[in-house]
Amino acid sequence: MIRGTTTLIAHLGYPTEAFKAPMIYNPWFEQAGIDAVVVPMGVKPDDYPQVLKSLFKLTNIRGALITMPHKVSTLALLDECTPAVEIAGACNAILRRPDGSLLGDMFDGAGFVRGVLRKGLQLAGARVLVVGSGGVGSAIAASLAAAGIGAIGLHDVHPASAEALGARLRKHYPALQVGTGSNDPAGYDLVVNATPLGMNDGDALPVDVARMAPSTFAGEVVMKKEMTAFLRAAQARGCKVQVGSDMLFEQIPAYLEFFGFGVATPEALRSVARLSY
Repeated sequence: MIRGTTTLIAHLGYPTEAFKAPMIYNPWFEQAGIDAVVVPMGVKPDDYPQVLKSLFKLTNIRGALITMPHKVSTLALLDECTPAVEIAGACNAILRRPDGSLLGDMFDGAGFVRGVLRKGLQLAGARVLVVGSGGVGSAIAASLAAAGIGAIGLHDVHPASAEALGARLRKHYPALQVGTGSNDPAGYDLVVNATPLGMNDGDALPVDVARMAPSTFAGEVVMKKEMTAFLRAAQARGCKVQVGSDMLFEQIPAYLEFFGFGVATPEALRSVARLSY
């Protein structure tokens, strides 16, 4: 039940059809007796700066979840950001503080890494390929570097994006071996699809899955479908996989703490979630 006392969390992105967060947060708020609601709001890129500024004039908004395609452009609209945002070059959470200033943070990478670790993947010294160097790919790469991987390959349809991410990683993790320009998955322990490929039927695969060894772990960020074509192909090769929504479940506890809504576990969130595809 939404009341006049309800605290709003905006879920900003475009398009909104693939949004899964409201189906996780809102059942949790209801079960926990928290008077808050996550509301999906579709905003096109050209309108985003003006909408964001106006949105945070509302007196009953606590913050916002930021998703594609706004994670990178949000940086210029913040008053302050955390080191995670600086390294990733992207933001997926905004908190409006009591003085009205906007603090940005980034949880995509932490959620992804917590998920694969929970599934038994050893990241220390691992070789990782991240395809996609936008907001989510940059965040995942930053968190993987923090987890102690030994080498990372970066690929993006816009080579300059991969090069820029590589430069940020080298600055903060000088011991990390960083390569750019190739999406050949051969020889990697973990391959991550951090692109929108897989959202629509008929999308090309992000990598040549036939080049992946059965021992390779495949990770996905697309949430519109539980098993994307990439994950199905990887699973057919014998690879272990992580679906896109796993990253979301793992990062939501951090979001809840960021927004001041207490603590939760991925298991508790899953028990009340009402996901549909």
